Amino acid sequence: MRLTPKLSCVTAMVVAVIAGAPTTASALGPQASQLVDGVITAAGSTCTWTDATASADPPAVLTIDRSTVNSSVSCSGDASATLNNSPTLTFDDVAGTATSDLIDITVKQSIVSCSYQAKSVGWTRDGSTRAYLNKAFTASKSSGSFLCPSSITAEPGSASLSFH
Repeated sequence: MRLTPKLSCVTAMVVAVIAGAPTTASALGPQASQLVDGVITAAGSTCTWTDATASADPPAVLTIDRSTVNSSVSCSGDASATLNNSPTLTFDDVAGTATSDLIDITVKQSIVSCSYQAKSVGWTRDGSTRAYLNKAFTASKSSGSFLCPSSITAEPGSASLSFH
């Protein structure tokens, strides 16, 4: 069973979810609708979601609603992912960065479920847009089968968020 590549894909997707937040009416673009799309590619698999909602537009502190991420997330292959929390993001608009407080995700492949958490995940804005790319991070296993890796790592830029 190729569990690790699928888990890496989902972990990266989780990173994207945590960083995801809508845009704001600022020098960085037009008024946003507090929606965010995400894409993550890892180990040959891709996970995506569209139109997740947030409590505000960046650069305000905001929370991404996990139920709206979970309702549209899909992954290639036979893996599935569930975001277990609604992450909060803070932005430093001058530096072009964002930080998510906690990403808590459960990945399931076949009959094996693994849960992971990543704290203080960093994101970097792409130029003057409201698109963000993840910084490298490691998520630690919080529960699951003995078949689950004890941690998973997301490479820099393996996840992206686009606020609209």
